[in-house]
Amino acid sequence: MDDRMIKQDLNKLEERSIYVMREAKSNFKKVAALWSMGKDSTTMLALARQAFHGKVPFPVIHIDNGIDFPETYEFRERLAKKWNLDLIVEKSEIKPEMSGFACCGANKTVALRKVLDRYGFDALIVSIRRDEHGIRAKERVFSPRDKNFKWNYKNQVAEIWGDYSSEKEADGHVRVHPLLDWNEVDIWNYIKREKVPMNPLYFSRDGYRYRSLGCTHCTTPVKSGAADINHIIRELEKTKIEERQGRDQDKEKAFVMEKLRALGYM
Repeated sequence: MDDRMIKQDLNKLEERSIYVMREAKSNFKKVAALWSMGKDSTTMLALARQAFHGKVPFPVIHIDNGIDFPETYEFRERLAKKWNLDLIVEKSEIKPEMSGFACCGANKTVALRKVLDRYGFDALIVSIRRDEHGIRAKERVFSPRDKNFKWNYKNQVAEIWGDYSSEKEADGHVRVHPLLDWNEVDIWNYIKREKVPMNPLYFSRDGYRYRSLGCTHCTTPVKSGAADINHIIRELEKTKIEERQGRDQDKEKAFVMEKLRALGYM
């Protein structure tokens, strides 16, 4: 794809994402965003800054299990200060649950529920993409959760021609997904174009880098010599390997992910 077509595609994706975030901010009383310090959620915050005149106008939540990479914590503190983010850090427990790993999955959902209950957020902006996982492909742009965080993926409102329903269930909240239509290469092209700051773990060091980034217990690096954004983009355009191959959890299996997401997992 030539540079002109890439620019046109990115402009369309950017416009749609900005529209979705502005709709969320306009239609809900208390909005927050989830930030993992990964490429997608950081790009989402960069888009929020585009949508709201250089500021992220809602709190940013990090669900912290205490075992993220040192580079991730350093990046969090540095960017939160640079972008003047209203950062909320909520600790999650580390204990066994259905994914087979103690570090995240349902454990992070419990921590997130505490945050929403404490602050009364009725909308949560999340950076998932449809192409990441087959279960996430079932999501809508505005996706209601009930008061128990459950997601009824079998009964969702159709979203046709950009007509998004922003209604939420009583005592529940709505997940807002402004990046659903993006893919991995789109994200990196946008990072390149907008010079979005990025976690250094994504870039090759000693022949390895992290393509999908989680915590130290469930993420492994992939073999790669891609030490800059241009090299990453070229690598992704040729690869047939799935993005989340470096995520070791059983939660990546479809039936486990479906159960976790039905219970409120991100």
